[in-house]
Amino acid sequence: MADASFKSLRETADLRHLRQIIVGLDEGVILIDPDQSLLWANDAALAMHGVDDIADLGATVDEYRARFQLRYRNNHRVGADEYPIERVVAGDSFSEVVVEVTVAGDDSPRWVHQVRSLVLNDADEAEPACLVLIIQDVSARYEAEDRFEQSFNANPAPAVICRLNDLRFVKVNQGFLEMTGHQRDQVLCKTVYDIDVLRQAERRDLAKERLAEGRTIPQMEAELELPEGGTRLVIVAGQPIDMGDQPCMLFTFADLEPRRKAEGALRHSEERFTRTFQMAPVPMAIGARDGHLLCEVNASFTALTGYCATEIIGRPLGEVELWESSAIREKIEAAIDGGHDLRGHEARIQAKDGATIDCIVSTEAIRLGDGACVLWAFQDITQRKATEVELVEAIEAVMKDTSWFSRSIMDKLARLRAPRTENDGPGLDDLTPRERDVLALICRGCDDKTIARTLDVAGNTVRNHVARIYAKIGVNRRIAAVAWARARGFDGEGVALHRSEKETAA
Repeated sequence: MADASFKSLRETADLRHLRQIIVGLDEGVILIDPDQSLLWANDAALAMHGVDDIADLGATVDEYRARFQLRYRNNHRVGADEYPIERVVAGDSFSEVVVEVTVAGDDSPRWVHQVRSLVLNDADEAEPACLVLIIQDVSARYEAEDRFEQSFNANPAPAVICRLNDLRFVKVNQGFLEMTGHQRDQVLCKTVYDIDVLRQAERRDLAKERLAEGRTIPQMEAELELPEGGTRLVIVAGQPIDMGDQPCMLFTFADLEPRRKAEGALRHSEERFTRTFQMAPVPMAIGARDGHLLCEVNASFTALTGYCATEIIGRPLGEVELWESSAIREKIEAAIDGGHDLRGHEARIQAKDGATIDCIVSTEAIRLGDGACVLWAFQDITQRKATEVELVEAIEAVMKDTSWFSRSIMDKLARLRAPRTENDGPGLDDLTPRERDVLALICRGCDDKTIARTLDVAGNTVRNHVARIYAKIGVNRRIAAVAWARARGFDGEGVALHRSEKETAA
């Protein structure tokens, strides 16, 4: 308590004058007598404590401390002798002390106050005549900052914030730490150029200029250096913001490293494909699906046709006149345009020198980059066809006038003389319904026992059917039978099987 000889402000007219001056201020003002009693508070100060009268604040500093609990923004309690009202009584001069104010008995703070002190002295007295506590309610500002802090930390997009006056990072979120592998304390207090967020940026000079001016930095690619070595490709952008009274720059990032890895893997895959394509002993070409323009040919294709890459790439096959006739070309192109791949299709092509080449043509739809393409493969069977013709002619010469040969032998010789094409060779119609059932189950991967159970027939019956199928279509293995069937669009799926009469009756 103050000395009894001290002339208290309450005994003067000055208090009334002070009240008249400060009554309408937006800031809260509490007047404190040097004897530690609370003299008066304006309406703003009372509202900032949720009370209607000075008596509710407490008659003395001790009572005020008992009714209101204070803590700092870092959640530490304010000690009794550190209360702003206690410090002003002790004669401390301070400004912008920020505290959270909680009514005694409550669990959570109700207000955030920014407090400064003022000591009034009489002109002829060394001792203070009045102590003043000036309060601003900054609850809304700090609530907004808390919401921003929560949003910033929860945002999965990597981000950092730097002050513009010294370019030091003041905030970093978890997304940035996870993307780069930095620790939080490795980032905070470092500058934009210590951890260079604009490293290798496409328009680095523009970014530095905008950063110095506190203006928006447009999106651009950059490479962040990682603490463990290596770099990470990102898109970085900067947006000026204010944090408290300090101008700052918010940097946000989009991680492009997965895209770079995917592009690298695709590039390596395409390089491997290109090497394999060029080294393949089979004549091959790549063409655009739209327009049938050739994009690439390999060395084997050049050796077969005589056309080098510069003579044929970029030209449609119809213009090159690769096919023997326009009818063959139109039929093949119509199949490809209809979304069908060719398998073992016999056709004749013409070499650059005009020679006719018998080929088996196969195609496969592929994608190169963003384009839909067709991979062509050609198998030269000219020599084989010539050998077959010579063989048939020799047999016919020997068998001339041998009318006693059976009709079946003569039919077979006729078929050798005029080989069947894909369309008039053995087909599915040459098989009985039961043989088609067996073939369907073979295509589904079933063994003889499973086929027998499925069709409710004996195992020997299945084996007999399989032998007849092999004989009719000219194969001797299951895998060859499956290939024959699939080449004719028959895979066994969706086929309605005809069970035996015994099962049907049951």
